Amino acid sequence: MWNGFFGLLKKDFGLMLSGRLFLLTLGSLVLYCCYINFVYVKLDQKIYPVYLYDSQNTQSVTSHYATRVDSRKALEEACADRYAVGIDLSAGKPEVYLLSSGSKTADHYRMIWGEGVLSGIVDGQAEVIGVNDKNMKNRREITAEFLFFELCAVGFLGLASMLFKEKQMGVIRVHGILPVRRSMFIFSKLLVLLLSDLLFTVLLTCINLGFLHAPEVLPAVLVQAGILSLLMTLVGFLCAVRLPDFKQFSLFYLVLAVFVTTPVFLAGQIGIAWEWIVYHPMYHLFTAMKCAYFSMPTTNVSYYLSCFGAIILLYVLTFRTLNREMAKEG
Repeated sequence: MWNGFFGLLKKDFGLMLSGRLFLLTLGSLVLYCCYINFVYVKLDQKIYPVYLYDSQNTQSVTSHYATRVDSRKALEEACADRYAVGIDLSAGKPEVYLLSSGSKTADHYRMIWGEGVLSGIVDGQAEVIGVNDKNMKNRREITAEFLFFELCAVGFLGLASMLFKEKQMGVIRVHGILPVRRSMFIFSKLLVLLLSDLLFTVLLTCINLGFLHAPEVLPAVLVQAGILSLLMTLVGFLCAVRLPDFKQFSLFYLVLAVFVTTPVFLAGQIGIAWEWIVYHPMYHLFTAMKCAYFSMPTTNVSYYLSCFGAIILLYVLTFRTLNREMAKEG
């Protein structure tokens, strides 16, 4: 049995090499690391700019955070980016003008900042909390996000590329008559992709967080990466066996990317307030990944039980679907 299993591992590893999945993964690693180290961590977003329209010159605001404009139209145009804050003093009483950014919390802070600039109260006391400076906070955050979406894509598409190639070669038909347990056919692919994803996780984390900070978060991060890798690989396996060709699979992946992972990214990165997002299963996986990178691993037992249950359910569905496919192949 074990000889047959190691033979499957060798075959699946060869398929990954021939399908250039390692090159794609390596290219993603280089691209992500270059962006994080040379672009993202150097971004320094300025505080909300404030624009004043004071046609009667009633206020003597001298703050360097404020910019005067000469018309209401100019004020509205300056605030069209949904980031700036406008204050209209033409009627004598200050009127705050801003376009919603999509986040009530951000809009509230923008309004408070605009009023603070107008009143001259911009120098307050800031309390330092946590151990991460801005650079490390940005590194942890963006690395968690890149890893999450990379694992969603690699496990899903990587398994599909291997399985559809085997379909074309008639491998599934051959496996139907070989004296190898069909569960081993699934386990070998899960193991190859899991090890690949864990290696990618270690490299991405060490390169972007540094070898000093990476060891403290890697145990928790690897747990979350393993859960996400198994879930996405099983979903990819189920869809690849069930769907007849790669075109339909690609359409399904597009739907997954747009309607499943995109809302999670918007809720986590942009801060859009959606009450229903807590019912989105991928949101909890995304949150757990971020918590792991900030040394606050999820300890909720129900979360791990749900993940374990989902993995078992997906495996059973995959096993049954594979049996039907092999029976259909003869």
